[in-house]
This record gives sequence, structure tokens and C-alpha cells, in this order.
Amino acid sequence: MKKKLTQEQINELLKILKARFEKNMHRHKDLKWEKIQTKLEAAPEKLWSLNEMEQTEGEPDVVAYDKRTDEYIFFDCSPESPKRRSLCYDYPAWNSRKANKPESNVIDKASEMGIELLTEEQYRQLQELGKFDQKTSSWVQTPASIRELGGAIFCDRRYNRVFMYHNGADSYYAARGFRGLLKI
Repeated sequence: MKKKLTQEQINELLKILKARFEKNMHRHKDLKWEKIQTKLEAAPEKLWSLNEMEQTEGEPDVVAYDKRTDEYIFFDCSPESPKRRSLCYDYPAWNSRKANKPESNVIDKASEMGIELLTEEQYRQLQELGKFDQKTSSWVQTPASIRELGGAIFCDRRYNRVFMYHNGADSYYAARGFRGLLKI
């Protein structure tokens, strides 16, 4: 699979990301777009992953800067779960389904995109920046102790609160997707 963008695609993606960055300054106070763009231009494989996030309507945006690692952190910031839905949690859950298997699973899809699945803590950090998943829900990284018992966790926002729930890892719903993060 080709994981490189053309210069035209890079220019268009940078234009979209810059506009989103400027429109949502509350998500990244004290950060400068020029520095972020320089890091992006030096990492074509990360641009490819951001483009995958964008193509699936994740609306990636910078939400933090880690001084220790010198990395900018992008989260999917779309109001509702991105258009990567109807997916089981992971390959073992997908493989265990005997009927009505979905297209894929969250863990493999995130890996193919070159992104990480948000943790519950990161999901709650995202919710401090706005109101997300008021009609949808998003799978989040599930602790091994839960996954070993066949479950997986997901989150959403209802009644002005963030909720964490559980479901069988082999379940999938049209209104449940996943949110990713990318460090650059």
C-alpha cells in the first residue's frame, strides 16, 4: 500500500489543518502553527496518517505539545465518532464471529492508519476541549484484564457527562467508531 502523499495532497492537507488550528485556538493555546508545520513537513509518513484521519472525517487537530519528547499530539476532533464505524474491537473478537462479520476491527484499522487508539484518560482530556460523541460512541484502549474476559470498553458524552461502558469485544454498531491520536 502506498503510504506517501503527492505534493498537491500535502499542500491541501496542510491548508485544512492550518485552518482548523486557527479556528480552534482553545485546543492548543501558546502553540505556533509554523513550528507544527515544520515538523509535519519533515515527517511524510505522519502526514499520510493525518490524511487517513482526515479522509475518514476524524478532523484531526493539535491538542497538546509534549516538551519532554518534543512531539505535537493530534487527536480526532470531529463532533461525532469518525466514519470508521461498525468494527469489532480487535482481530480475535472479529475472528470469533461466526456470522455477520464486520469489515474489520478497530485495532487493525488504527494500525493500518499509523495511529493509536485513545485511552480512556485521553478521551476524557478530549472532552475537556469540547463536547464530542453526543450521538455516537468511540471504542477506547481496553485494559488486558477486561479484554481477557471477552470485553472491551467505549465512551461517549450524554447528559453533559462522559461515560465509560463495556460491551463484548465482538460487538459492533453503526454509531460506534474509534478516535485516534498521532504524535509528531
